Amino acid sequence: MARPVWSGTVTFGLVSLPVQMYTATDSHTVRFHQLQRGTSDRVRNKRVNERTGEEVPLDEIVKAYDAGDEYVVVEPDELEDIAPGRSKALEIEGFVDLKDVEPIFFDKTYYLGPRSKEYTKVYALLEKALSESDRAGIATFVMRNHQYLVAVKAEDGLLTLHTLHWSDEIRDPRQEIDNLPGKTKVTDRELKMARQLVDTLRIDWKPEDFHDTYQEQVTALIEAKRTGESVEKAEPPAEPTNVVDLMDALRASVDRTKKPSRRTSEGKGKGKSRSRSGNKGGSKGKAAEPSLDTLTKADLYRRATDAGIPGRSSMNRTELLDALRGGKQRKAS
Repeated sequence: MARPVWSGTVTFGLVSLPVQMYTATDSHTVRFHQLQRGTSDRVRNKRVNERTGEEVPLDEIVKAYDAGDEYVVVEPDELEDIAPGRSKALEIEGFVDLKDVEPIFFDKTYYLGPRSKEYTKVYALLEKALSESDRAGIATFVMRNHQYLVAVKAEDGLLTLHTLHWSDEIRDPRQEIDNLPGKTKVTDRELKMARQLVDTLRIDWKPEDFHDTYQEQVTALIEAKRTGESVEKAEPPAEPTNVVDLMDALRASVDRTKKPSRRTSEGKGKGKSRSRSGNKGGSKGKAAEPSLDTLTKADLYRRATDAGIPGRSSMNRTELLDALRGGKQRKAS
């Protein structure tokens, strides 16, 4: 079982609920060490005086704030004197509608559990009240010498605690981005087509269907290098849509979503396929050859493997397209 990162009491009104707090998320980032090229020697960071180049002992290092014309030095004990004590209580100041808390305020999530079985009834009572009211309790508390603004809410039969950003930590996008569209006009036709595309691409939210593919590729790269194999290059980023061909891009996107996927058509059409032209006299059982441009990189790679194209494992999608087209031209000639 996981160890709690904080223990204390949630209070609302005159009701107290002793709880323990647990980390709710993990990071699966692949972590690397730094080595000197050509060796197995680790590279270490040292605290060095930038003027003398000499290493500085940890007990001789102090914190300093750059005030512009001078550094204001702050000793560790001075910070400890003003640091807030560790909170033993998390007092809910009020309950807000969840829809009023904008997503940008949410930071990190923790699970809350009752400290012992004798508090399960109070725990269940608060969870059900928050769930049925669709509200969250807002509070502040101190952990690891930091004060946090938090929201306590109900999720799937348990209580969760979400740390929130303070309001002055939220940046104004209009001050950060100088080219926001503002009141840019779009035609009714463009808007209708865009909404049709959004509706066509509507899916159910299933987070388990999504994976950190980059980390998976990093892991595959490490394993491939360890075993001496080659690795496919990533596909190049998509070209930006020009304003001139915006409607064409929208229309093509909608049309593309209406067509069955290659795998679906192959699965359903075994033994029953006919030419797309609809001619009864056409060859039966043979579907029209899909354009190379419509194939995914994985499909292109399979075709390159069948065609015996050398160096395919190191090619990106554009290079695979060029190689396959070159092979077709040679066959035609």
